[in-house]
Amino acid sequence: MNINMIDRQAIYYWKCDRESAFSGENKNNTQQEITEMEASIYKILESYFGDNTSKIKTTNSQGNHFIYLVNHNGKKYFFRLENGSEGDNYMEVEANVLKRIKSIGIPAPIIFDVDSSRTKVSFSYQIMEFINFPDLNSIQKKTKLNFNEIARELGEYMAKWQSITFNGYGPFNVRTLRNTGELEGLHKNYKDYFLLNLDKHLYFLLENSFFKNDEVIYIKQAVKLNEKYLSFDKGCLVHKDIALWNILGTEDTIKAVIDWDDTISGDPMDDISILACFHSEEVILNILNGYKKVKGELPENYIPRFWLHLLRNMIVKAVIRVGGNYFDKKDDFFLIDTGLNGNSLESVTKKKIQKALEGLQYHKEIINNLD
Repeated sequence: MNINMIDRQAIYYWKCDRESAFSGENKNNTQQEITEMEASIYKILESYFGDNTSKIKTTNSQGNHFIYLVNHNGKKYFFRLENGSEGDNYMEVEANVLKRIKSIGIPAPIIFDVDSSRTKVSFSYQIMEFINFPDLNSIQKKTKLNFNEIARELGEYMAKWQSITFNGYGPFNVRTLRNTGELEGLHKNYKDYFLLNLDKHLYFLLENSFFKNDEVIYIKQAVKLNEKYLSFDKGCLVHKDIALWNILGTEDTIKAVIDWDDTISGDPMDDISILACFHSEEVILNILNGYKKVKGELPENYIPRFWLHLLRNMIVKAVIRVGGNYFDKKDDFFLIDTGLNGNSLESVTKKKIQKALEGLQYHKEIINNLD
């Protein structure tokens, strides 16, 4: 275990900045290791429930976590674990955030038990409420989603969770949480967090022929010219990975917002920009309308802040997609729409980056300039 990774001080985004991001380490265990891991799960469940009647079944999820469906005396639960070599302890942060958002009326799963100390077992884990609804991405792939209504509802929820604010910026300090029960960001300055690893990400994409040298220079100049918008007094709660596959529900309504394991203290336009990484301006318009229904208005300087974060998030997504060979995958992959392939994902990725640059350069209105 790398002791320096006990917190996320050097991390802009975990899925591309952790040491094992593209090594294939996670979920690449031998059958013996999986058998030993499952034996540990049974011991944890026996300790939690007080008996040995639980049964587990893997869900074969596509994410970075192992997720098991637990059946205990006829009631279902999820068991979620993370066993990367970095020794990440962020499951405690996620459990705290889920408790906070549920207290203000945002639907989310209950975390019944969490331990990321890795003192009892070699992995971090959560015992989580089972919510019997599919993710919205699977519904959308069947073309049944009432996207406008879902977007308005999501915009309202985003505005509500942004009412939770913090000292500090970026990923949360687990040591502070353990010592005080409070969350605070690891960075004193938001600009420092926003720029963290930006050069590293850009040069990774340059070395892998996703960008050309003049494109990297242009991106750095565009960010530099707009740095003044990266200064504000308090960070707000940001999901940081908000997407259809992290929302459970029906065709018409949201039943739970899940997977807060990348959550940070940040900018209110960040989550909106993340959704713009995937969706049309019609969807974003409905999100903004839902947001304004709660907040009354959009944040100050929301236009350049939106484009800055769309650019930053698309760069991160490009790193993940290049590093993870996403452009070689087919439509059974969660990011690729039915009937399309990895080439279409690469084209969309580049187009979104170009749109973000144009919007940032001219401070264009979001609507009529995103698609």
